[in-house]
Amino acid sequence: MNSSKPFHFAGHDTVALAQEYGTPLYVMSEDLIRQQCRSIREALLEKHPGSRAAYASKAYLSMAMCRIIESEGLCLDVVSGGELYTAREAGFPMERIILHGNNKSEEELTMAVEFGVGRVVVDHLEEINLLEALAAEKDRPMDIQIRIVPEVEGKTHRHIMTGQKDSKFGIPLVPEVIEKAVQSAMDSPHIKLKGFHFHLGSNLFQQEIYVEAIQRVMKLCHHLKQTLGYEAEEINAGGGYGIRYTEADQPQPPSWYTDAIMETVQKMAKELSLKQPNVIIEPGRWIAGEAGITLYTIGTIKEIPEVRTYVSVDGGLPDNIRPALYNARYDAVVANKADQPKTQTVTIAGKCCETGDILIYDLKTPPLERGDILAVLSTGAYGESMANNYNRLPRPATIMLKGEEVRVVNRRETYEDLLRREREADIS
Repeated sequence: MNSSKPFHFAGHDTVALAQEYGTPLYVMSEDLIRQQCRSIREALLEKHPGSRAAYASKAYLSMAMCRIIESEGLCLDVVSGGELYTAREAGFPMERIILHGNNKSEEELTMAVEFGVGRVVVDHLEEINLLEALAAEKDRPMDIQIRIVPEVEGKTHRHIMTGQKDSKFGIPLVPEVIEKAVQSAMDSPHIKLKGFHFHLGSNLFQQEIYVEAIQRVMKLCHHLKQTLGYEAEEINAGGGYGIRYTEADQPQPPSWYTDAIMETVQKMAKELSLKQPNVIIEPGRWIAGEAGITLYTIGTIKEIPEVRTYVSVDGGLPDNIRPALYNARYDAVVANKADQPKTQTVTIAGKCCETGDILIYDLKTPPLERGDILAVLSTGAYGESMANNYNRLPRPATIMLKGEEVRVVNRRETYEDLLRREREADIS
């Protein structure tokens, strides 16, 4: 490798990290995560008593992350039994858990009842009846929110849109359908309906869609007060706040979203003579995304004259499926040549046996050679959490940086790990 100033992330030499811990390598910064959590607290929790923020753990979850979120005073949004179990094993307070999911199993709902989670966001009428039966069996009251579809479309990839009318999530915004679900919850002895939840999508940069969705939900609350005598105590406005992946992205602070949300809630409550509901938000990507990078080692370099140059790395689709899944775009730095002029344009390819295993098209870089270290930026969300073993590739290690400290929070898988369940299945 040529002598050059290395790229630093959260105060650490990324070339040295790659040499010590190997690649591919997920690198998370606890300091940056905490910084984002504090921004959320300042934007909403400290300005509006009664409000809450729940970290959307599907973005990135580990027991270490649970402990960080708990210590920062945030709640936790989980969407599966596995995420819920991880939170419990990490010692996260169950009353600060919100359980989501469009098709929760009976096992998952039973866990929620037995563990005493703070909220279950029910996705359909049948789930209300099932949860009531399980809660009655354990004689434990459960607080719920009903997820509705606000029919508001955010400008993002269709695979990560969730607020449109044609969605697999939530109950349609049809008065008689909503009324039936609300009445069912009101009639259930072991269920208390706290309010409503909506989510508009992921990596959104539009403020006005949150305002429009809140307006629709507040009008719904007014209708339900008039027809059923029900008044909502809280509105969960989800998350989806956009982050910077490339220079084209212009992220906003959380207050840009939450101030507009709160102003709309306050205004509508006054106009409609409603008790002002408390507001909950669920940022995930916004907290974890820019707090993580992924390090790779460059291998084969293939130049196709007058077409493109493919630069292959030792990871790809298994450790970051987003580019193949919905054309997600990233920026990257050649970590060991961070201060060298970017004189060439290359395409960063993964090592899987898939034409679509491309991490970045048309990346500007210095001249490259085998053994260089590539740092892909803003991979803290939906990298490790969506990792897989395609082509029987072991999943990378994850390290957490805190000040000068480096600790492994998830060890690198081995080839033997890939066979462990098969070997255990053969024991009998």
